[in-house]
Amino acid sequence: MGSKCCKSGPDEDALERERLQQLYRKRHRARVKAAEKIQAWWRGTLVRRALLVAALRAWMIQLWWRTLLWRRILKQQQDLLKIYVIQEEAAVTLQSWVRMWQCHQRYCRIRNAICILQDPKNYFAFETSDSLQAQYEVPPNQPEFHIEILSV
Repeated sequence: MGSKCCKSGPDEDALERERLQQLYRKRHRARVKAAEKIQAWWRGTLVRRALLVAALRAWMIQLWWRTLLWRRILKQQQDLLKIYVIQEEAAVTLQSWVRMWQCHQRYCRIRNAICILQDPKNYFAFETSDSLQAQYEVPPNQPEFHIEILSV
């Protein structure tokens, strides 16, 4: 009976234990929240790292592809330029041959006309009269050369 008489109210030890348990639960919840924040930060860091690696790889592939396209376009331009140079050389050569043939034709006409008009004594002395010179005068033909560079 004496033990009941000493206690004057609710059990103070039980209240203290209850307060300690609430404090423990509060601290535990705070620690769990802090751990969740750290885990979320770490997962975010891993995701950002993976995205960075993927972005860098995509960038490298794009760079490789652009370089490949640039080289292909450059090769096409060089091929077109080579074809153009070959065509121009062929045109110049053909023009040269035509002009040479025209000059040869004029020369032959003048030579034949001179040979017909010469005296038999001076058969190999090529002299021309003024009327023949005026008739067979060679017009001054200047070669025309046009270059067009087309951009691709």
